[in-house]
Amino acid sequence: MESTITYFDKPGPANTEATLNLARERANALGIQQIIVASSTGDTAIKAIDVFQGMRVIVVGLSTGPRFLDREKKEQKISQPFSPKAKQLVEAKGGVVLISTTVFGGMNRAFRDQLGWKATPLSLISAALRVFGTGMKVACEITMMAADAGLINTEEDAVAIAGVVHGADTAIVLRPVNAALFFNLKIKEIICKPRLG
Repeated sequence: MESTITYFDKPGPANTEATLNLARERANALGIQQIIVASSTGDTAIKAIDVFQGMRVIVVGLSTGPRFLDREKKEQKISQPFSPKAKQLVEAKGGVVLISTTVFGGMNRAFRDQLGWKATPLSLISAALRVFGTGMKVACEITMMAADAGLINTEEDAVAIAGVVHGADTAIVLRPVNAALFFNLKIKEIICKPRLG
C-alpha cells in the first residue's frame, strides 16, 4: 500500500481546515466511520461536525477546573470550558461530546504538583508521544478517553484529530483501545502533522 503524509510548516490552528479535509479524504478511502476530535472550547468541534457529516463524530474536550499549578506564581491555571453553545450544535448534528479527565494528566498532575515528582510512567509515555508533536499525544489520548466512555468500537479503526491548544494540525488512523490496554494501541497511519512538534 502507498499513501502520502502531509507535513505542515508550523503547528497551530491555521492548519485546522486542511487537517479536517485530509482526514475526511482518508477516512473515505479506508471506509472508516469513527472520527474522534479534540476540542478545548468547541471551535474545532463545530468545524469538524460539518466536515464529517454522515460519520460518527466524537468530540473530546478537557475537564473543567484546575489544569496545572504554576509553581512560580503559586496559582492554578484553569482550563477554558467547552462552550455550551458548541455542545448543543454538535449534538444537534448527531455528534457526541465527551468532557473528561485526560488519560495522561489527571492523577499524574497530582503527583507532580503535590509531591514534586517530575517523572511518572504516564508522564514518560506522554513525553515520548510528544516527540512526534503534541497533536500525536493528544490524538492517542482522546481515543482512549472515548473508548473508556464506551463511545467508540475498539474492533474498528478510527481517525483521531488533534492539535496544540487550539485548532487541529494532526490526524492519524489508529486501532482504538481502552486506557488499561494502552500497549495494544496501534497507530496505523499518519495523515498529517506539523514538521516541527
